[in-house]
Amino acid sequence: MTGPVEIGQVGLGAWGKNLLRNFHAINQSRVRLACDANDETCAKVSNMFQGVNLTTKYDDILNDDKIEAVVIATPPAMHYKLAMQAIEAGKDVFVEKPLVLDLSEGKKLVEAAEKNEKILMVGHIMVYHPVSLFLKKYIEKDELGEIYYLYASRINLGKVRDIENSLWSFAPHDISLIMFLLEKFPQRVTATGADYLQKDIEDVSFMTMHFADKTMAHVHVSWLDPHKERKLTIVGSKKMVVFDDSRATEKVWLYDKGVDTKLDYSTYGEYLNLRVGDITLPHVPGGEPLRSECTHFLECVRTRVTPRSDGRDGLRVLSVLQAAQDSLKQGGTPVDVNPID
Repeated sequence: MTGPVEIGQVGLGAWGKNLLRNFHAINQSRVRLACDANDETCAKVSNMFQGVNLTTKYDDILNDDKIEAVVIATPPAMHYKLAMQAIEAGKDVFVEKPLVLDLSEGKKLVEAAEKNEKILMVGHIMVYHPVSLFLKKYIEKDELGEIYYLYASRINLGKVRDIENSLWSFAPHDISLIMFLLEKFPQRVTATGADYLQKDIEDVSFMTMHFADKTMAHVHVSWLDPHKERKLTIVGSKKMVVFDDSRATEKVWLYDKGVDTKLDYSTYGEYLNLRVGDITLPHVPGGEPLRSECTHFLECVRTRVTPRSDGRDGLRVLSVLQAAQDSLKQGGTPVDVNPID
């Protein structure tokens, strides 16, 4: 393929504008048409992005033969229909997280994309974050040793959703990142939460993933919290590391701390020795994660390489979410996660 990838985007809300900003700025793409059902939104976008044609009809994107790929940034309840229509129209698809809100629909999308040989990529932005790639190298080089457990918090006093709960809205970021780092799929999950502002829409959720090798990963998400936090802590047998994405700089703190087992020759036994070493703030290359994500999608469209966060990755996250939702509704009962090939 030569020349920029011709893009059509549907959904121009708060996050949609960020996606449009990136695809509009990247030389490898050309936003041929952008769509939103709201006339006022289209008018605002028209003033912000000169040269981008606007429409309120999604069919205008589907029927444009020059558009090669569709970017979907609508509410999740609309993802399945819009993505399926784009695939059936012969377009590659980028869809924001979560892929869909139902695992069976997600499987149909993945099957349709594979059958039609179309790229299907999910917006799991954290797997494109420079720090995430940096942490993955730590793990691959055995810098941290055996990973014991991880815990993440994604909390804020922010926009309250009225369709999906906090689990479905926020947790995909951390679920996708944790599975990306560990390269493992959990066996079961437990989840609890509560709806304080709207009935049956949990404002706060606590979820724990349990893996076959005893590794655990805990995720706390909420839009009803006094402060903003985006943090992941990884506890290993050799070292521990904290990724604080809320900080403008010094996002990674590496702790040379742990517990060593040593022989006690006076008793012929073993004892545990606490090890407290240096704290290192390593330099991590910068860059906007969303720009990296958008560039990766364009490269996949051009080269036909499977995306890092492809449709099956979306299904794995969806499978965890669905099991967590079942556990949440059962008051925290452990629920097995359906494996995804």
